[in-house]
Amino acid sequence: MGGKGPSLFSDFGNKAKDLLAKGYSSDQKFTLASDSATGLALSSTVGKNGALSSGNVTAQYKRENSVLDVKVDTESNQISATLTVTDILASTKAIASLKLPDYDSGKLEAQYFHEHATFSMAVTASQSPVVDVSATIGTPSIAFGAETSCTTDSYKFVKYNAGVSMTKPYSNASVILADKGDSLRFSYMHHLDQLNRGAVVGEISRKFSTNENTLTVGCSYVVDPNTIVKAKLNNHGNLGALLQHELKPKSYLTISGAFDTKALEKYPKFGLALSLKP
Repeated sequence: MGGKGPSLFSDFGNKAKDLLAKGYSSDQKFTLASDSATGLALSSTVGKNGALSSGNVTAQYKRENSVLDVKVDTESNQISATLTVTDILASTKAIASLKLPDYDSGKLEAQYFHEHATFSMAVTASQSPVVDVSATIGTPSIAFGAETSCTTDSYKFVKYNAGVSMTKPYSNASVILADKGDSLRFSYMHHLDQLNRGAVVGEISRKFSTNENTLTVGCSYVVDPNTIVKAKLNNHGNLGALLQHELKPKSYLTISGAFDTKALEKYPKFGLALSLKP
């Protein structure tokens, strides 16, 4: 639905962000998932981070143009539900979410996709509702966008960001001015070949109020059809590495590690995730 026009502002820079962050972990997780021809998918996850243990159960039900997601999380003691309906009207998507027992967490969102623009508006169902609005204009190749949040009780802008995203068949770049103009982030990702077996990414962020700069570089490479390796390093000396192997279709073993090269006396952190889908 949204592939013929520009992406939502919330998607700017996501490809580079996923390469630098997705899959990395310092805890141990085991996930068992299953699905059925009726459109129902179930998964259960147990995890451990140090002495802390957690678990969650998720269910997803798909029917025609609707998707219902329900999650029970023992760590936060919350039950969350999200209902997504596409094409209530042409080129639209509606999303309703709620977390129990926090009734003020309810949120309604509407998205509209056009050939040369996208628009999103969300309202929280709290005693002091917050309205989030974002818009982009352009094409799938280049898009300009902005987002803002406003409280309805005091009519104060609590957030306003702006940016530009450029996408080509083998590369993606974005520049985002965020935190009310206090931070600037530039990211660039490039695929090394036409088969997308390898990719490199770089991200530079600057915090103007503290004069702090962070440079992060990363890469990924598909060793074989079932195995991918990733690595990343920033100018603060934080080094991360990841190996993911597909044991069988839709079942993965992921091993990741993190090491502070400027604090050699500290032990490295390791993460292990096993996801099985019979």
